[in-house]
Amino acid sequence: MPDQQIEFTLNGESLQWKGAQDQTLLDFLRLERCITSPKDGCSGEGSCGACTVEIDGRPGLACRTPMNSLQGKAVITMEGLPPGFRDLIGRLFAEKGAVQCGFCSPGFIMRTRNLFMGPSRPSRQEIIRAIRPNLCRCTGYVKIVDAIEAALEAGAVAQTGPDASGSGSPVAVAGAGIGQPYPKYQAVETALGIRPFVDDMRVEGMLYGALRFSDHPRARVKGIDRRRAEALPGVIRVVVAEDIPGKQVNGLIFEDWPLMIGAGQVTNCVGDVIAGVVAVDERTARKAAAMIDIAYEVMEPVTDLHAAAGAESARVHGGRSNVLENCSIRFGEVDRAFQEAAHVAAGIFETQRIEHAFLETEAALALPQGQGVKLYSQGQGVYVDRRLVAAILALPEEQVQVVQVANGGGFGGKEDLSVQGHACLFAWLLKRPVKVKLNREESIRMHPKRHPVWMDMSLAVDEKGRFTALRLKALGDTGAYASVGTKVMERVVGHATGGYSVPAVDIQALTVYTNNIPSGAMRGFGVPQVVFALESCIDEVCRKGGFDRWQIRFDNALEDGSTTATGQVLRGVGLKQTLLAVKDAFYAAPYAGIACGLKNTGVGNGMTDDSEVIIQVAAADRVVIHHGWTEMGQGVHTMAIQTLHQETGIPPACMQVVVDTAAGIPTGMTTSSRATALVGNAIIDAAVRLRADLEAAGRNTLQAGEAPALAALVGRRYKGKYVCDWTTRPGAETSDPRVHFAYGYATQVVALDQEGRISRVIAAHDAGRIMNRMLFEGQIEGAVHMGLGYALSEDLPLEGGHPVHKRLKDLGILRSTDMPPVEVIGVEEKDPVGPYGAKGIGEIGMVPTAAAVANALCAYDGIRRTRLPLGNTTNNQ
Repeated sequence: MPDQQIEFTLNGESLQWKGAQDQTLLDFLRLERCITSPKDGCSGEGSCGACTVEIDGRPGLACRTPMNSLQGKAVITMEGLPPGFRDLIGRLFAEKGAVQCGFCSPGFIMRTRNLFMGPSRPSRQEIIRAIRPNLCRCTGYVKIVDAIEAALEAGAVAQTGPDASGSGSPVAVAGAGIGQPYPKYQAVETALGIRPFVDDMRVEGMLYGALRFSDHPRARVKGIDRRRAEALPGVIRVVVAEDIPGKQVNGLIFEDWPLMIGAGQVTNCVGDVIAGVVAVDERTARKAAAMIDIAYEVMEPVTDLHAAAGAESARVHGGRSNVLENCSIRFGEVDRAFQEAAHVAAGIFETQRIEHAFLETEAALALPQGQGVKLYSQGQGVYVDRRLVAAILALPEEQVQVVQVANGGGFGGKEDLSVQGHACLFAWLLKRPVKVKLNREESIRMHPKRHPVWMDMSLAVDEKGRFTALRLKALGDTGAYASVGTKVMERVVGHATGGYSVPAVDIQALTVYTNNIPSGAMRGFGVPQVVFALESCIDEVCRKGGFDRWQIRFDNALEDGSTTATGQVLRGVGLKQTLLAVKDAFYAAPYAGIACGLKNTGVGNGMTDDSEVIIQVAAADRVVIHHGWTEMGQGVHTMAIQTLHQETGIPPACMQVVVDTAAGIPTGMTTSSRATALVGNAIIDAAVRLRADLEAAGRNTLQAGEAPALAALVGRRYKGKYVCDWTTRPGAETSDPRVHFAYGYATQVVALDQEGRISRVIAAHDAGRIMNRMLFEGQIEGAVHMGLGYALSEDLPLEGGHPVHKRLKDLGILRSTDMPPVEVIGVEEKDPVGPYGAKGIGEIGMVPTAAAVANALCAYDGIRRTRLPLGNTTNNQ
């Protein structure tokens, strides 16, 4: 169709545009005008709201707005808002904790701009309804609503000028010490879309890569015909597996995941990459990738979990067994306990595969650098990225530099290498900068999901309601590649007794290969699955024996000196305190479900884990914290800043955080709350020497906003390290098993109204020392949101190895109007080894949620649910 010329205004500037009729406003803004505050979260579905802009005074979705529809219209992005309003809303998003990963934040601000233009102030419920079109995967929406409500209360209006209330005001800081609600690092810049994510980055001469995925989950690649793709104008190169100079196959634990599948080789899932295209722009690269013709010998995929575990099943990986690992623990007189039990509850429980649905899809930018490459990564472990990329390119690790860019949500889904490897390969081959970005459908088919787990569980109790024995056989579908599947299923084993003392157990969990999309790390890491089964069994024995559902949990709850299913003796256990915190709410609700949980911090299982930091005094007013952990919304950078401030008194405003492998402080994967635990202890170690030097420089106290003693230390570097090398593997022969560094504990109550709809969630969590209460609340609120979605609506079913749903809007993520009120209660029972006694909050927040929902529904109608999801029963606003 012929190009069409239109005239419109953008942020007050009159523009003329002429181009292809299918070009969207989002592409125009991001690619032609380099305005990147509108984000691309759903690849044109119009389902996430991250690209929201203002069109003629009303919110509109840039990804769904054709450029040729803008004749005579006025478009405003974040950059065009009045400076005073922008300053006010950014400050309040930071102060109220509305920014976690922050990828969605500009869209929420633009969505609600028109609320400030009305004659009356909207109610909280009206705000909740107004933001419904926008998705947030981190916050549970609570603190976003808090921030908008606070801005409205501050009297902001649409035409707020540069001198209006709030303009130029810094983020209000009551204090930055441990325990205080210091705003998240770079929260204002992130909320306003100023801080770039990887896909926002541009460099001179940059090319674009696109990937060609397998059409079949299991097929032999007979041939790859690149001719049509190579002939397309704008294509620079088509890359295939034979172009890889080093290792074709990599993996976090097991090396079983090919970067690309070559001719003559067999695909293992629909997320396999067969070729890549590099072109002058993304549209050309994607068009060319679709033009690559692949000949297959299609084979029957192995997709049934139980059949795959059988001896007669076809092998997913050649002659290797489909059972990747069999992890088991047995102790006590299990058979006798079941024979003598007063009551036994048993059932088959199944949990579903779900998608992480981080709003920022995978992207990587790689540049040639010397004899190697420089990578800007959104992954969850820059040093792991460096190791894997170096192996792919057959380079020494020193020739690969990885800079971590704070990402738009991870939840475990960005642990495995995805497009980082392809971007680096393309840049290294062409000696040109290359960016590779997945669209939403590609993201869904490529990265690992939450494990679907099948569980056969039995729980025995005596006549007093004391738990006497537990049996569990579990199978987890780890899909085509191992990822960290064995570790996930080990957590199923190690957490099978939940938050309770059980004197006899027989627990077995199999990690099974299939030709399904891989499963790997996701928030909770196997524990929400097994807690769903356990807590359902507990309610069943209460029904059989007439036991009180709160009291039986309290009577059996872990406490100091108790042992877990792995035999570990616990210290600093606050589980009973969390039960007491929710007791009144549980009994007061018309219908209620209750569930407890514990979750390790991600450090342990017999593996040595450590963290190093470097504190660099760069100037009299600038201190740089170098560490190796990924900021993905959980606030690890903020924890580092607060810890250093607590130890030295250096003002946080002086501090900058950098995560770059050039620092040479190798660090593992950022998961659970392990980053906070390890980096906190490492900074405490470094701060001992820094504090001594500050005192020697003549400073006894540091006045607010001044750092005179730092001037004497400019150029000095202080290295700190913490090593955890004392844990043991599950089932190891030892008299003192210490499988995990630390645990967090929780009890959650889900209350229903008279119609059986969720009306309230009360979440009491023992996080040890709560290092930042605002971030703690935000993490729990977001985790409850994810847990409710897991319980009620989220699902990613596969048919024949192919995802049934390929769009973000079909994943069942709860929107703002689906969320009931969430009350977060903090319990602080200090851990013996965590920094300041901190434990973990990143994953424990959603561990009990699905179980509490299932138990609440059963309390309402007497029907025991044994399979997730349960169906949406939220009390819509």
